[in-house]
Amino acid sequence: MSERYIPGFGTHVATEAVSGALPQGRNSPQRPAFGLYAEQLSGTAFTAPRHENRRSWLYRLRPTADHRPFTRYEGAKLFAPGIIEEPVAPNRLRWDPPADLPTDADFIEGLVTMLANGDPADLVGVAVHLYSASRSMDRRIFVNADGELLIIPQSGTLEVFTELGRLTVAPGWIAVIPRGVRFRVDVSEPSSGYVAENHGALFRLPELGPIGSNGLANPRDFETPVAAFEDVDAPHEVVQKYMGSLWTTTLDHSPLDVVAWHGTLAPYRYELARFNTIGSISFDHPDPSIFTVLTSPSDTPGRANADFVIFPPRWMVGEDTFRPPWFHRNVMSEAMGLIHGEYDAKADGFRPGGLSLHNIMSGHGPDVASWKSASEAELKPVKIDGTMAFMVESCWPYVPTRFALDRAQPDYDQAWADFPKASLPK
Repeated sequence: MSERYIPGFGTHVATEAVSGALPQGRNSPQRPAFGLYAEQLSGTAFTAPRHENRRSWLYRLRPTADHRPFTRYEGAKLFAPGIIEEPVAPNRLRWDPPADLPTDADFIEGLVTMLANGDPADLVGVAVHLYSASRSMDRRIFVNADGELLIIPQSGTLEVFTELGRLTVAPGWIAVIPRGVRFRVDVSEPSSGYVAENHGALFRLPELGPIGSNGLANPRDFETPVAAFEDVDAPHEVVQKYMGSLWTTTLDHSPLDVVAWHGTLAPYRYELARFNTIGSISFDHPDPSIFTVLTSPSDTPGRANADFVIFPPRWMVGEDTFRPPWFHRNVMSEAMGLIHGEYDAKADGFRPGGLSLHNIMSGHGPDVASWKSASEAELKPVKIDGTMAFMVESCWPYVPTRFALDRAQPDYDQAWADFPKASLPK
Protein backbone atom coordinates (compact mmCIF):
# COMPACT_ATOMS: atom_id res chain seq x y z
CA MET A 1 0.00 0.00 0.00
CA SER A 2 1.36 3.43 -0.88
CA GLU A 3 1.69 5.96 1.91
CA ARG A 4 -1.04 8.52 2.26
CA TYR A 5 -1.81 10.98 4.99
CA ILE A 6 -4.82 12.87 6.27
CA PRO A 7 -4.19 16.55 7.09
CA GLY A 8 -5.22 18.24 10.32
CA PHE A 9 -4.20 18.37 13.97
CA GLY A 10 -6.44 16.57 16.47
CA THR A 11 -9.20 16.01 13.93
CA HIS A 12 -11.49 13.00 14.02
CA VAL A 13 -10.16 10.59 11.42
CA ALA A 14 -11.92 7.54 9.97
CA THR A 15 -9.80 5.20 7.83
CA GLU A 16 -9.86 1.57 6.74
CA ALA A 17 -7.31 -0.55 4.90
CA VAL A 18 -10.01 -3.03 3.88
CA SER A 19 -13.32 -1.71 2.60
CA GLY A 20 -16.15 -2.41 5.01
CA ALA A 21 -13.96 -2.91 8.07
CA LEU A 22 -15.24 0.19 9.87
CA PRO A 23 -18.63 -0.23 11.55
CA GLN A 24 -21.22 2.43 10.88
CA GLY A 25 -23.47 4.00 13.49
CA ARG A 26 -21.80 2.34 16.49
CA ASN A 27 -18.34 1.63 17.86
CA SER A 28 -18.68 -1.88 19.24
CA PRO A 29 -21.16 -3.98 17.24
CA GLN A 30 -22.00 -7.47 18.42
CA ARG A 31 -20.14 -8.97 15.48
CA PRO A 32 -17.64 -6.61 13.82
CA ALA A 33 -16.97 -7.13 10.13
CA PHE A 34 -14.65 -10.00 9.16
CA GLY A 35 -14.48 -11.19 12.77
CA LEU A 36 -12.33 -8.21 13.77
CA TYR A 37 -12.01 -7.15 17.41
CA ALA A 38 -13.20 -3.70 18.49
CA GLU A 39 -10.86 -2.04 20.97
CA GLN A 40 -10.78 1.49 22.35
CA LEU A 41 -7.46 3.25 22.93
CA SER A 42 -7.84 6.22 25.30
CA GLY A 43 -5.14 8.85 25.61
CA THR A 44 -7.13 10.92 28.12
CA ALA A 45 -9.62 10.16 30.87
CA PHE A 46 -13.07 9.14 29.66
CA THR A 47 -14.54 12.28 31.25
CA ALA A 48 -11.99 14.78 29.89
CA PRO A 49 -13.63 17.85 28.35
CA ARG A 50 -14.64 17.27 24.75
CA HIS A 51 -12.03 19.69 23.36
CA GLU A 52 -9.27 17.80 25.21
CA ASN A 53 -10.60 14.24 24.88
CA ARG A 54 -8.45 11.98 22.73
CA ARG A 55 -9.46 8.43 21.96
CA SER A 56 -9.68 6.10 18.98
CA TRP A 57 -11.53 2.90 18.18
CA LEU A 58 -9.38 0.20 16.58
CA TYR A 59 -10.58 -2.83 14.61
CA ARG A 60 -7.89 -5.48 14.65
CA LEU A 61 -7.12 -9.11 13.87
CA ARG A 62 -6.49 -9.96 17.55
CA PRO A 63 -7.05 -8.01 20.78
CA THR A 64 -3.99 -6.57 22.52
CA ALA A 65 -5.15 -8.38 25.66
CA ASP A 66 -3.77 -11.54 24.04
CA HIS A 67 -0.24 -11.66 25.46
CA ARG A 68 1.80 -13.54 28.06
CA PRO A 69 3.32 -11.98 31.22
CA PHE A 70 6.07 -9.39 30.83
CA THR A 71 9.54 -9.94 32.29
CA ARG A 72 12.38 -7.46 32.79
CA TYR A 73 14.15 -6.47 29.60
CA GLU A 74 17.92 -6.71 29.92
CA GLY A 75 18.90 -4.74 26.79
CA ALA A 76 19.07 -0.99 26.07
CA LYS A 77 21.21 -0.36 29.16
CA LEU A 78 21.48 3.37 28.47
CA PHE A 79 17.74 3.92 27.99
CA ALA A 80 15.80 4.88 31.12
CA PRO A 81 18.66 4.02 33.49
CA GLY A 82 17.56 6.47 36.17
CA ILE A 83 18.90 9.92 36.93
CA ILE A 84 21.82 10.57 39.24
CA GLU A 85 21.09 10.43 42.95
CA GLU A 86 23.54 13.05 44.19
CA PRO A 87 22.51 16.74 44.39
CA VAL A 88 22.41 18.50 41.04
CA ALA A 89 24.68 21.54 40.70
CA PRO A 90 23.19 24.66 39.07
CA ASN A 91 25.73 24.39 36.26
CA ARG A 92 25.08 25.01 32.62
CA LEU A 93 25.93 21.93 30.59
CA ARG A 94 26.64 21.23 26.95
CA TRP A 95 27.48 18.10 25.01
CA ASP A 96 29.20 17.36 21.75
CA PRO A 97 27.44 14.67 19.70
CA PRO A 98 28.44 11.62 21.80
CA ALA A 99 31.00 9.50 20.00
CA ASP A 100 30.16 6.38 22.00
CA LEU A 101 26.46 5.92 21.28
CA PRO A 102 25.46 2.28 20.72
CA THR A 103 26.59 0.79 17.40
CA ASP A 104 24.95 -1.99 15.40
CA ALA A 105 21.74 -1.10 17.21
CA ASP A 106 18.10 -0.80 16.31
CA PHE A 107 15.94 2.09 17.55
CA ILE A 108 15.33 0.49 20.97
CA GLU A 109 18.92 -0.47 21.67
CA GLY A 110 20.13 2.88 20.35
CA LEU A 111 18.13 5.01 22.79
CA VAL A 112 20.25 6.86 25.34
CA THR A 113 18.65 8.92 28.11
CA MET A 114 20.37 12.27 28.73
CA LEU A 115 17.99 14.36 30.86
CA ALA A 116 14.80 13.76 32.80
CA ASN A 117 12.45 15.34 35.31
CA GLY A 118 9.26 14.22 37.00
CA ASP A 119 8.10 10.70 37.66
CA PRO A 120 6.13 8.87 34.95
CA ALA A 121 3.87 7.52 37.70
CA ASP A 122 2.87 11.09 38.57
CA LEU A 123 1.92 11.85 34.96
CA VAL A 124 4.18 14.92 34.85
CA GLY A 125 7.58 15.74 33.45
CA VAL A 126 9.61 15.12 30.34
CA ALA A 127 12.77 13.23 29.41
CA VAL A 128 15.22 13.92 26.58
CA HIS A 129 16.92 11.01 24.85
CA LEU A 130 19.30 10.57 21.93
CA TYR A 131 18.97 7.68 19.49
CA SER A 132 21.37 5.99 17.11
CA ALA A 133 19.95 3.28 14.84
CA SER A 134 21.93 1.39 12.20
CA ARG A 135 19.50 -1.48 11.64
CA SER A 136 15.77 -2.06 11.54
CA MET A 137 13.67 -3.52 14.33
CA ASP A 138 13.18 -6.93 12.77
CA ARG A 139 10.09 -8.50 14.39
CA ARG A 140 10.53 -6.24 17.39
CA ILE A 141 7.93 -3.78 18.61
CA PHE A 142 8.21 -0.91 21.07
CA VAL A 143 5.45 0.65 23.17
CA ASN A 144 5.75 3.38 25.77
CA ALA A 145 3.18 3.34 28.57
CA ASP A 146 4.95 6.23 30.34
CA GLY A 147 4.20 8.95 27.81
CA GLU A 148 4.03 10.10 24.22
CA LEU A 149 7.21 10.23 22.15
CA LEU A 150 8.27 13.22 20.05
CA ILE A 151 10.87 11.95 17.56
CA ILE A 152 13.25 14.54 16.04
CA PRO A 153 15.55 13.03 13.37
CA GLN A 154 18.95 14.67 12.91
CA SER A 155 20.38 12.31 10.26
CA GLY A 156 18.83 9.45 8.31
CA THR A 157 15.20 8.75 7.50
CA LEU A 158 12.99 6.64 9.77
CA GLU A 159 10.15 4.46 8.52
CA VAL A 160 7.82 4.20 11.51
CA PHE A 161 5.15 1.50 11.22
CA THR A 162 2.57 2.03 13.97
CA GLU A 163 -0.63 0.23 14.83
CA LEU A 164 -2.53 3.06 13.12
CA GLY A 165 -0.42 3.42 9.97
CA ARG A 166 2.98 4.25 8.51
CA LEU A 167 5.00 7.44 8.92
CA THR A 168 8.10 8.45 6.96
CA VAL A 169 10.12 10.85 9.11
CA ALA A 170 13.24 12.51 7.68
CA PRO A 171 15.45 15.24 9.15
CA GLY A 172 13.43 18.45 9.09
CA TRP A 173 10.31 16.53 10.15
CA ILE A 174 9.05 15.40 13.54
CA ALA A 175 6.73 12.57 14.53
CA VAL A 176 4.63 12.10 17.65
CA ILE A 177 3.67 8.60 18.81
CA PRO A 178 0.91 8.59 21.45
CA ARG A 179 1.30 6.84 24.77
CA GLY A 180 0.47 3.15 24.41
CA VAL A 181 0.71 2.94 20.61
CA ARG A 182 2.90 0.06 19.43
CA PHE A 183 5.35 0.68 16.61
CA ARG A 184 8.41 -0.51 14.74
CA VAL A 185 11.21 1.64 13.29
CA ASP A 186 12.92 0.58 10.07
CA VAL A 187 16.03 2.28 8.65
CA SER A 188 17.94 1.95 5.38
CA GLU A 189 20.97 3.93 6.57
CA PRO A 190 22.58 4.86 9.89
CA SER A 191 20.21 7.28 11.58
CA SER A 192 20.37 9.45 14.68
CA GLY A 193 18.44 12.14 16.43
CA TYR A 194 16.54 13.13 19.53
CA VAL A 195 13.44 11.92 21.37
CA ALA A 196 11.40 13.93 23.87
CA GLU A 197 9.28 11.71 26.11
CA ASN A 198 6.30 13.62 27.48
CA HIS A 199 4.81 12.15 30.65
CA GLY A 200 2.30 14.96 31.17
CA ALA A 201 -0.70 16.36 29.33
CA LEU A 202 -0.76 15.52 25.63
CA PHE A 203 1.03 17.84 23.25
CA ARG A 204 -1.29 20.33 21.62
CA LEU A 205 -0.99 23.50 19.57
CA PRO A 206 -0.38 26.64 21.65
CA GLU A 207 -3.04 29.32 21.88
CA LEU A 208 -2.42 32.19 19.47
CA GLY A 209 -3.90 35.04 21.53
CA PRO A 210 -3.30 38.43 19.90
CA ILE A 211 -1.44 36.78 17.00
CA GLY A 212 -4.90 35.93 15.69
CA SER A 213 -6.28 32.91 13.90
CA ASN A 214 -3.21 32.07 11.79
CA GLY A 215 0.52 31.62 12.33
CA LEU A 216 3.06 29.39 14.03
CA ALA A 217 2.28 25.72 13.30
CA ASN A 218 -0.93 25.59 11.30
CA PRO A 219 -3.27 22.63 12.01
CA ARG A 220 -3.65 21.60 8.36
CA ASP A 221 0.10 20.96 8.04
CA PHE A 222 0.05 18.04 10.49
CA GLU A 223 -0.40 14.66 8.84
CA THR A 224 -1.99 11.51 10.23
CA PRO A 225 -1.41 8.19 8.44
CA VAL A 226 -4.20 6.16 6.90
CA ALA A 227 -4.83 2.66 8.23
CA ALA A 228 -2.23 0.03 7.31
CA PHE A 229 -1.66 -3.38 8.84
CA GLU A 230 0.39 -6.53 8.58
CA ASP A 231 -0.96 -10.07 8.93
CA VAL A 232 2.12 -11.98 10.10
CA ASP A 233 1.89 -15.17 12.14
CA ALA A 234 5.44 -15.30 13.47
CA PRO A 235 7.01 -14.54 16.86
CA HIS A 236 7.38 -10.83 17.66
CA GLU A 237 9.08 -9.39 20.73
CA VAL A 238 7.28 -6.48 22.39
CA VAL A 239 9.42 -4.18 24.54
CA GLN A 240 7.41 -1.90 26.79
CA LYS A 241 8.51 1.05 28.88
CA TYR A 242 6.42 1.09 32.05
CA MET A 243 6.96 3.00 35.32
CA GLY A 244 10.45 3.99 34.18
CA SER A 245 11.66 0.44 33.42
CA LEU A 246 11.75 -1.77 30.34
CA TRP A 247 9.81 -5.03 30.06
CA THR A 248 9.48 -7.68 27.36
CA THR A 249 7.07 -10.34 26.17
CA THR A 250 6.78 -12.40 22.99
CA LEU A 251 3.69 -12.68 20.82
CA ASP A 252 3.05 -15.33 18.20
CA HIS A 253 2.01 -12.66 15.69
CA SER A 254 2.62 -9.06 14.71
CA PRO A 255 0.55 -6.66 16.85
CA LEU A 256 0.52 -4.13 14.00
CA ASP A 257 -2.75 -5.66 12.85
CA VAL A 258 -5.24 -2.77 13.02
CA VAL A 259 -7.29 -3.04 9.81
CA ALA A 260 -9.37 0.09 10.42
CA TRP A 261 -9.71 2.82 13.02
CA HIS A 262 -11.45 6.06 13.77
CA GLY A 263 -10.97 8.72 16.41
CA THR A 264 -8.81 11.60 17.60
CA LEU A 265 -5.81 9.77 19.11
CA ALA A 266 -3.24 8.85 16.48
CA PRO A 267 0.40 9.27 15.52
CA TYR A 268 1.21 12.25 13.34
CA ARG A 269 4.08 13.96 11.59
CA TYR A 270 4.93 17.59 10.79
CA GLU A 271 7.45 19.31 8.55
CA LEU A 272 9.26 22.03 10.51
CA ALA A 273 9.78 24.13 7.35
CA ARG A 274 6.04 24.79 7.33
CA PHE A 275 6.23 26.70 10.62
CA ASN A 276 5.05 30.29 10.08
CA THR A 277 7.61 32.25 12.07
CA ILE A 278 6.40 35.40 13.80
CA GLY A 279 8.93 38.05 14.80
CA SER A 280 9.56 41.69 15.62
CA ILE A 281 9.40 44.19 12.74
CA SER A 282 10.25 47.23 14.85
CA PHE A 283 12.60 46.73 17.79
CA ASP A 284 13.69 44.21 20.47
CA HIS A 285 14.13 40.48 20.16
CA PRO A 286 10.80 38.76 20.95
CA ASP A 287 10.23 36.13 23.63
CA PRO A 288 11.00 32.58 22.42
CA SER A 289 7.40 31.56 23.19
CA ILE A 290 6.46 32.72 19.68
CA PHE A 291 8.53 29.82 18.31
CA THR A 292 6.43 27.16 20.09
CA VAL A 293 5.29 24.31 17.84
CA LEU A 294 3.66 22.09 20.47
CA THR A 295 2.93 22.51 24.17
CA SER A 296 2.05 20.22 27.07
CA PRO A 297 0.46 22.42 29.77
CA SER A 298 0.96 21.97 33.49
CA ASP A 299 -1.63 22.62 36.20
CA THR A 300 -0.40 26.23 36.40
CA PRO A 301 -1.78 28.37 33.54
CA GLY A 302 0.95 29.66 31.26
CA ARG A 303 3.64 27.38 32.70
CA ALA A 304 4.29 24.40 30.46
CA ASN A 305 5.12 20.88 31.53
CA ALA A 306 6.90 20.77 28.16
CA ASP A 307 7.17 23.11 25.19
CA PHE A 308 8.66 22.06 21.87
CA VAL A 309 10.18 25.23 20.40
CA ILE A 310 12.14 25.66 17.16
CA PHE A 311 14.47 28.34 15.81
CA PRO A 312 14.05 28.10 12.03
CA PRO A 313 15.31 30.28 9.18
CA ARG A 314 13.89 33.79 9.56
CA TRP A 315 14.46 37.46 8.81
CA MET A 316 15.96 39.76 11.44
CA VAL A 317 14.98 43.40 10.88
CA GLY A 318 14.74 44.98 14.35
CA GLU A 319 16.04 48.56 14.53
CA ASP A 320 18.44 49.56 17.33
CA THR A 321 18.17 45.98 18.54
CA PHE A 322 20.57 43.36 19.84
CA ARG A 323 19.27 40.63 17.59
CA PRO A 324 20.41 37.32 19.11
CA PRO A 325 18.51 36.03 22.17
CA TRP A 326 19.31 38.36 25.05
CA PHE A 327 21.04 37.40 28.29
CA HIS A 328 18.46 35.98 30.63
CA ARG A 329 17.52 33.83 33.60
CA ASN A 330 14.31 31.88 33.45
CA VAL A 331 11.91 29.89 35.64
CA MET A 332 11.75 27.40 32.78
CA SER A 333 14.52 24.85 32.11
CA GLU A 334 15.85 24.70 28.56
CA ALA A 335 17.22 21.61 26.84
CA MET A 336 18.39 22.57 23.35
CA GLY A 337 19.42 20.49 20.35
CA LEU A 338 20.66 21.34 16.87
CA ILE A 339 19.40 19.50 13.79
CA HIS A 340 21.60 21.29 11.24
CA GLY A 341 23.51 24.51 10.68
CA GLU A 342 24.61 26.91 13.41
CA TYR A 343 22.68 28.46 16.28
CA ASP A 344 22.85 32.26 16.11
CA ALA A 345 23.69 32.75 19.80
CA LYS A 346 26.68 30.38 19.87
CA ALA A 347 29.66 30.92 17.59
CA ASP A 348 31.44 27.71 18.49
CA GLY A 349 31.09 24.46 20.45
CA PHE A 350 27.44 23.67 19.64
CA ARG A 351 27.23 21.17 16.80
CA PRO A 352 24.39 19.28 15.08
CA GLY A 353 23.57 16.23 17.15
CA GLY A 354 24.76 17.96 20.33
CA LEU A 355 22.75 19.13 23.31
CA SER A 356 22.82 21.86 25.94
CA LEU A 357 21.05 22.41 29.26
CA HIS A 358 20.27 25.67 31.02
CA ASN A 359 18.26 24.78 34.10
CA ILE A 360 15.96 27.03 36.09
CA MET A 361 17.52 30.43 36.91
CA SER A 362 20.87 29.62 35.27
CA GLY A 363 22.15 32.78 33.59
CA HIS A 364 22.83 32.28 29.90
CA GLY A 365 22.76 33.98 26.53
CA PRO A 366 25.11 34.58 23.61
CA ASP A 367 28.79 33.74 23.96
CA VAL A 368 31.45 36.44 23.78
CA ALA A 369 32.05 36.12 20.04
CA SER A 370 28.33 36.23 19.22
CA TRP A 371 27.79 39.20 21.55
CA LYS A 372 30.65 41.14 20.02
CA SER A 373 29.57 40.39 16.46
CA ALA A 374 25.94 41.32 17.11
CA SER A 375 26.86 44.47 19.03
CA GLU A 376 28.99 45.77 16.16
CA ALA A 377 26.90 44.57 13.22
CA GLU A 378 25.44 46.98 10.71
CA LEU A 379 21.70 46.80 11.33
CA LYS A 380 20.18 45.96 8.00
CA PRO A 381 17.72 43.19 7.14
CA VAL A 382 19.51 39.86 7.55
CA LYS A 383 18.21 36.37 6.77
CA ILE A 384 19.21 33.69 9.28
CA ASP A 385 19.27 30.66 7.01
CA GLY A 386 20.49 27.09 6.81
CA THR A 387 19.77 26.29 10.45
CA MET A 388 17.26 24.48 12.63
CA ALA A 389 17.67 24.41 16.40
CA PHE A 390 15.05 23.38 18.92
CA MET A 391 14.30 23.44 22.64
CA VAL A 392 12.39 21.10 24.88
CA GLU A 393 11.53 23.58 27.61
CA SER A 394 10.02 22.49 30.93
CA CYS A 395 8.88 24.12 34.16
CA TRP A 396 10.62 21.29 36.04
CA PRO A 397 14.43 21.26 36.45
CA TYR A 398 16.17 18.60 34.39
CA VAL A 399 18.46 16.06 36.05
CA PRO A 400 21.16 14.47 33.87
CA THR A 401 21.91 10.78 33.78
CA ARG A 402 25.36 9.51 34.73
CA PHE A 403 26.09 8.85 31.04
CA ALA A 404 25.32 12.51 30.27
CA LEU A 405 27.12 14.02 33.23
CA ASP A 406 30.31 12.11 32.49
CA ARG A 407 30.37 13.42 28.90
CA ALA A 408 29.54 17.09 29.37
CA GLN A 409 31.96 19.62 27.88
CA PRO A 410 34.35 20.56 30.72
CA ASP A 411 34.86 24.13 29.47
CA TYR A 412 31.32 25.25 28.64
CA ASP A 413 31.48 28.13 31.15
CA GLN A 414 34.30 29.61 29.07
CA ALA A 415 31.68 30.63 26.50
CA TRP A 416 30.85 33.53 28.84
CA ALA A 417 34.36 34.32 30.03
CA ASP A 418 36.18 37.55 29.19
CA PHE A 419 33.20 39.83 28.71
CA PRO A 420 34.57 43.37 29.11
CA LYS A 421 33.29 45.37 32.06
CA ALA A 422 30.92 48.22 31.22
CA SER A 423 32.47 51.70 31.39
CA LEU A 424 30.47 54.19 33.42
CA PRO A 425 31.06 57.92 33.07
CA LYS A 426 33.36 59.36 35.76
